[in-house]
Amino acid sequence: MKSDDRSRLIRRNILFSFLIKGWSGVIQLLLVPVTLFCLGNYENGIWMTISSILLWVDSLDIGIGNGLRNKLSEQIANNDYEKARESVSSAFFMLSLIIIPVAVVLIFLINITDIYQILNINTTIVSNIQEVFSMCIALVCCTFIFKFIGNVYLGLQLPAVNNALVVGGQTLTLIGVYILKWQDIHSLMAVALCYTLAPLIIYLIAYPVTFGVYYPRLKPSMRYFNKQAIGELFNIGIKFFILQIAGVILFASSNALVSRIFSPDMVTPYQVAYRYFSVTMMLFTVIAVPFWSATTDAYVKKDFAWIERSMHKLHIILLGILLLLLLMIVVSQPVYKIWVGNTVEIPLQLSAAMALYIFIIICSLCYSYILNGIGLLNLQLLFTVGAAIAYFPLAWLFGRQMGITGMVLALALVNLPGTVVNRIQYKKNIKGTAKGIWRK
Repeated sequence: MKSDDRSRLIRRNILFSFLIKGWSGVIQLLLVPVTLFCLGNYENGIWMTISSILLWVDSLDIGIGNGLRNKLSEQIANNDYEKARESVSSAFFMLSLIIIPVAVVLIFLINITDIYQILNINTTIVSNIQEVFSMCIALVCCTFIFKFIGNVYLGLQLPAVNNALVVGGQTLTLIGVYILKWQDIHSLMAVALCYTLAPLIIYLIAYPVTFGVYYPRLKPSMRYFNKQAIGELFNIGIKFFILQIAGVILFASSNALVSRIFSPDMVTPYQVAYRYFSVTMMLFTVIAVPFWSATTDAYVKKDFAWIERSMHKLHIILLGILLLLLLMIVVSQPVYKIWVGNTVEIPLQLSAAMALYIFIIICSLCYSYILNGIGLLNLQLLFTVGAAIAYFPLAWLFGRQMGITGMVLALALVNLPGTVVNRIQYKKNIKGTAKGIWRK
């Protein structure tokens, strides 16, 4: 793909992604108050904790999804559709082999473990937490297999289609939860079903459309299953997997820690603040994600000038994100009141801490998307794992001293070194001065 063609494809994907993600943002805003209505603060906090724990299941692909994304980009760039189909087929069947025993083990553990004690849940308020958890695990594990379709589109440099699949699931979720509100149903089980079944339905529809209509040359087949292809995907993907796990530890454990240290109802203000400021992360990823696979294409073809121009554009966008975050802090209190009413109280200091954390993450992503496309993952791996290890004692200490705000500041602090290192590594590699670990 030529430099101009690559840039045009990125612009087209960003445009479509903005339209899709704009709707996604609206859905996320609408889901918060309607879910609160159906569950109340306490059960909503429990659901937020459960849904964050489910992210662990989503990360159990040992990096095969992201490995497929990078490998497919490279194979399509070389016009090698035979190898591309081997990669897609091997990824699909390997994901199935991974998740089926995991689902069985997790459901067994959930039903023999005292979830109430671990998450500090009152049994008189929620009496069926094992059943809710088991159902969620079963549906999320099914989705786990079929969501690889999104990685296929990412590898084809069509992130807008992947975004459309995700947003389709969110839209179906919103419809389901609004039906619950309309019917005046206040059930954690019913809300959990809406959230976990909707994405699966979308991917089950997308499978025959993708491989039967648009890309039959990539359709998974046992005939194309190749152990060597799995090895190649794993070699690339294992580092992505460890990065995913470390990231999930940082994100998912926060809800569980808030629930454990304070109470499930305290998870709600934490999540409302996160949802509010993470809109900026959504905006940035819409713009930046297409650069990942495009960078792989550019790197294979030694088009380093294009990579430099791309980073310059991302720096300008970073400045705009910073100004937007500052404005969001200023208007946060009236926005919260309009959005969720007076049922949730979110202090200004929590909003400021959350904005700081989100900006640090966005700065890190600015460089990591480019580094991911090139395949430079070792330093990201080291610092992300270090952040995950450091977070628990720091969050406990800061949380005890400053409440939820302290836990958010701990998140910001542990992620800052990795952000700085990502920038240094990018600069060294783009200038050709990187040596040793800076080149890995």
